[in-house]
Amino acid sequence: MEKREITCDCNIIHKDLVEKALKNKPDDYMLSKLSELFKIIGDQTRIRILWTLDQNEMCVCDIANVLNKTKSSISHQLAILKNIGVVKYRRSGKEVYYKLDDDHINKLYEIGLEHINHKIKKGEYCE
Repeated sequence: MEKREITCDCNIIHKDLVEKALKNKPDDYMLSKLSELFKIIGDQTRIRILWTLDQNEMCVCDIANVLNKTKSSISHQLAILKNIGVVKYRRSGKEVYYKLDDDHINKLYEIGLEHINHKIKKGEYCE
C-alpha cells in the first residue's frame, strides 16, 4: 500500500490556533532544558540505566553487572544523569545506592516504553 505525504496547500492563517499555541508556548529556557533532558536520556547506556533503576534502587556494582559494563563506565553515566536531575543517590555506609529522581522520571521512561510498544503492535516500526 502506498503512503501519501500529507501536505497543506492552504494560505489561511488560523489566528485562534496560532494565538493559542503562542500563549501556551514554554519559554526558551524551558525548551532548552527539555531538549537537554531528552538528549541525555537518549543515549543507549543511559536509557538502560533508567530501565535498571526503574526496577529497583541499586549500587554501581549491581547496575554494572545487570548491564555487563564496567563500574567506571556506569559511574561516569550516573554522574551525567545525576547532574541533570534524572537520578539521585543515598549513602549506606561505604555503599552508594542510586534510584530515579522522582515519579516524573519513572513516568517519562514508562510512557516512552508504552508508546514504542503501541507502535510496534500496530506495525508502525520496521526492523
